[in-house]
Amino acid sequence: MAVQSVSISSITSRLLPKNIDIAELHCCSCPIFRSKLSWLPVLPLRNRLRSHFVVVRSGLMASKSPAITKGQQDIAAIACKDLLIIGPGVLGKFVAELWMKEFPGCHVAGQTLTTDHHEELQSRGIKPLLRGKHNEQPFPFVVFSAPPSRSLDYGEELRLASQQWNGEGVFLFTSSSAVYDCMDNGDCNEDTPVVSLGHSPRTDVILRAEEEVLKVGGTIVRLAGLYTKDRGPHAYWVKKGVAECRGDHILNLIHYEDAASLCVTVLKGGYRGEIFLGCDNLPLSRQEMMDIVNESGKYEDKFQAFTVMDGALGKKMNCNRTRMMTGWQPRHMSFVEFIRDEV
Repeated sequence: MAVQSVSISSITSRLLPKNIDIAELHCCSCPIFRSKLSWLPVLPLRNRLRSHFVVVRSGLMASKSPAITKGQQDIAAIACKDLLIIGPGVLGKFVAELWMKEFPGCHVAGQTLTTDHHEELQSRGIKPLLRGKHNEQPFPFVVFSAPPSRSLDYGEELRLASQQWNGEGVFLFTSSSAVYDCMDNGDCNEDTPVVSLGHSPRTDVILRAEEEVLKVGGTIVRLAGLYTKDRGPHAYWVKKGVAECRGDHILNLIHYEDAASLCVTVLKGGYRGEIFLGCDNLPLSRQEMMDIVNESGKYEDKFQAFTVMDGALGKKMNCNRTRMMTGWQPRHMSFVEFIRDEV
């Protein structure tokens, strides 16, 4: 049977009501809209909808199905943006907030291991789900931001999480920049090799989890040290007063809100099988961090000293490739600026 290349505009002008976003309809799981497009053998490239489709010539006949109403279009478009957050802690809640602002009316759910924070999730417009105790259908967008500390088999948790993704949209795992093989305060970016399996139990857990994500076409965002005013290493050390580690160890940071905005940018971009890095591009030493905290006068306690002079160092990270690819920029440009101007 003869085939020909037909532009989107020619198809939509003849067969679909005006103002329908065919990309939205293609990704939507709503059976009403799938039936409208089921005769189109669409062949997406790199999981993106391209500007042309290959269509069977005999299929270019006027559709006899009823016209799709504007209300149905709106419902379909909203359903295509439904989001499941597995492990909706501080980062996950920031992601949910930003996502709901981007796509008002979409369904956002948060899966937890216990019911301890379900009331809080509901108050934020997030539907709470208990792991293994719900019958929700797979979601087009899934973010896994649960830490490995509460799991006996973190890789298995990621494999199970991938089953709650319907293959549309993006499956995103928030990983850690700890896997990069740089421990001498040297330069590090997205292309820096990762440590080998066996380097440490911590990095083994993370790398095996990343493998599960990439197997299914998911995307990874490796994040530097997360912080707010009262969360992060500075908050712990200022309360403790003395820390048994090196003060010249270089740290890399990113505010929770900026980490969430990077995740949302990646979700909206539809990236598959990619690995991104999130940091503020302004590394500083542990000692510099605590000097800033003490000088700010914004904390009741005072940090005294780091007491260790040897041990592993850190890395000086930049995420320039991530920024170039996605267009993302942090709102909080640096830890110094945040403590000085925003706390």
